[in-house]
Amino acid sequence: MSWWRSEQWEALICDGAVRSGKTFSMGVSFFLWAQAQFDGKQFGLCGKTIGSLRRNLLSELVPYLRRAGMNIRERRTENLLVVRFAGHENRFLLFGGRDESSAALIQGSTLAGVLLDETALMPRSFVEQAIARCSVPGSRLWFNCNPEGPQHWFYQEWILRARERRALYLHFTMEDNPALSRRIRERYRRAYSGVFYRRFVLGEWTAAQGLVYDFFDRERDAPAAPAGPFSRWRISVDYGTANPASFGLWGEQDGVWYRVREFYYNSRKTGRQRTDAEYAEDLAALADGREIQRVIVDPSAASFIEALRRRGFRVVRADNSVSDGIRVTADLLKRRRIVICRECRDCLREMELYCWDERTGRDAPRKENDHAMDEMRYFAVDLAEGDGGGFAAMSVERRI
Repeated sequence: MSWWRSEQWEALICDGAVRSGKTFSMGVSFFLWAQAQFDGKQFGLCGKTIGSLRRNLLSELVPYLRRAGMNIRERRTENLLVVRFAGHENRFLLFGGRDESSAALIQGSTLAGVLLDETALMPRSFVEQAIARCSVPGSRLWFNCNPEGPQHWFYQEWILRARERRALYLHFTMEDNPALSRRIRERYRRAYSGVFYRRFVLGEWTAAQGLVYDFFDRERDAPAAPAGPFSRWRISVDYGTANPASFGLWGEQDGVWYRVREFYYNSRKTGRQRTDAEYAEDLAALADGREIQRVIVDPSAASFIEALRRRGFRVVRADNSVSDGIRVTADLLKRRRIVICRECRDCLREMELYCWDERTGRDAPRKENDHAMDEMRYFAVDLAEGDGGGFAAMSVERRI
């Protein structure tokens, strides 16, 4: 809370396990520092998106700071907080670092300090632009993140070089959060496996290797499609002409979404490509008269999306963030919010072959045996966006 009183450090880096208290602790410290050291200055608060920043940081932090005596006025349309405390008034600008173009949003600002929440999920160009904006004398930098792969630029450039950059590095574990009971900590440990367990529970910067869904066991985890009525239906689509196309039919029963049927077409095996109109017929046949709430489609399939809309389907363009989507999918599979039924043979076949590409040095699955995997991921992310379900720490943007 008081690291900034020392002239030794110019930055603070907090990483480690999910739900370890690093984000909240850093947020309290950041506002105390800003209000104690400055008056009439601007500061930056950055997240992957402004929506995620509000959820992950401000929703809990702002009520706490108000109880501590800070007067905080939020101007949501301006993405701005105005804070008065101890006779000082400062402005806190909210920024989203979603992609490379986001750097332009913060360019031109003059800041006395910046807090970057989930730094490892932001493009390097955005982070470096945010750092460059901190030109006020006495400015400091505040970074927090969950670990990614050991080749990640932030790990290489900041964590391994923390002392060289005059950055205080603090590593958090779940035991550092007194608000987490032993039972809750055990729930988190059960929720993850493989690379996600090592990163999110142990807090290690470790490489992704082996099967992507290494916890999945076909005999144990792929039941027959349940009998009885389903309350809602959706279809997920990975579109392909030269590559295989995969459609999944999902039905909800008692809060669980079951992938009960599928369509899978490999033009390389058949020697014939199908048209958009033919694929639209195939999707209608998969729906088989059911009322489909929405069809979640590969966002690059513009002509097929138009063909489905002309047939009366409500189409949603999928979020194609691969690594984030895999995290969400793994979480929902482990908690059995989504279930792959044994009738979906091609999806199950891909589950047992889908693996990380260890040659790339970054989190990326091999571009093979991934068509049903892609549309399953599209469905999972759409589900997480829609209901906010789950306790896992994710970066996926919610619809608000």
